[in-house]
Amino acid sequence: MRISAGSLRGRTFYPPADKWPTRPTTDISREALFNILTNRIDFEEIEALDLFGGTGAHTYEMISRGCTKITYVDLHRPAVKFTEQTLKAWDCIQFVDIKCMDFKMFINNCSVQFDYIFAGPPYPLPDLGSIPDYIFNAAILKETGLFVLEHNPQYKFNEHPHFIEERKYGQTRFSFFHYKS
Repeated sequence: MRISAGSLRGRTFYPPADKWPTRPTTDISREALFNILTNRIDFEEIEALDLFGGTGAHTYEMISRGCTKITYVDLHRPAVKFTEQTLKAWDCIQFVDIKCMDFKMFINNCSVQFDYIFAGPPYPLPDLGSIPDYIFNAAILKETGLFVLEHNPQYKFNEHPHFIEERKYGQTRFSFFHYKS
């Protein structure tokens, strides 16, 4: 896997994810998403959450674009350890608050509001369809913030009150949400 743009552009990382319960976002989908985000977000000015952080790819892309306040959350210890080691090797650990915990426990106990939230859960997660409700009910997204949920075609969020658009890349879907005025 490789970083597509910014100060870390071209760096590669090789997670030992053969037996992990993670599903890393493909480089092509991630690059397409960040092309969209770069036109909407000033990464140097935001506080971000990478929920279901997995291999850390989304976190690395945000750092590469200048984000210095990121919270990374994942329950799978080997993924957390890999991400922590990669951040240390790249001298970026100071930009990330790493949490090894269940996403619902994190959301329910979170006292921070984020400008940008990305959630890339495992597709078989039973609660995947409820993640937007968890985010908005806990009020962890700032009023002007953006939430992006990665999912497969099985899920449709266009009826959700905070849904704004969906982008499709093969079997990968990114649904965008924000508070509507």
